[in-house]
Amino acid sequence: MAPFYQLTATSLHGQPVSMADFAGKLVLVVNTASRCGFTPQYAGLEALYKKYAAQGLVVLGFPCNQFGSQEPGGVDEITQTCHINYGVSFPIFEKVEVNGAATHPVFRYLKEQLPGVLGGRIKWNFTKFLIGRDGKPLKRFAPFTTPEKLEPVIVAALTV
Repeated sequence: MAPFYQLTATSLHGQPVSMADFAGKLVLVVNTASRCGFTPQYAGLEALYKKYAAQGLVVLGFPCNQFGSQEPGGVDEITQTCHINYGVSFPIFEKVEVNGAATHPVFRYLKEQLPGVLGGRIKWNFTKFLIGRDGKPLKRFAPFTTPEKLEPVIVAALTV
């Protein structure tokens, strides 16, 4: 079993979720924030999810407050932003840290596999990681890479 599938995270509403639940799917992991200039990317992420879910794409959102305190709220505020403001239907997890000593294991693993230009650190909200159907990390995308720009890469990975 791929190391990614051995990881777990806690859903926004406190339920443990095994990444093994997504085995065989193309997974897009994103660190998110409700008060960020990139927050409108939620709409594009949701559009990708709706368009390609039947073909095996799943988007996983992980709120993070480490960049400019742009995710200060709790479950209710995150729910308001994701579900009500942007219509997000893909899984959202509890708030995590993506850098430093308390880095969530999902992000620790992804940064080790796809270090990026900052020596493994995540630069800002809405950094994206694409994980293949086999659980192997494929590609890392910068925050300014919009969901729409990811579509060709997603389509190619879905058809492999």
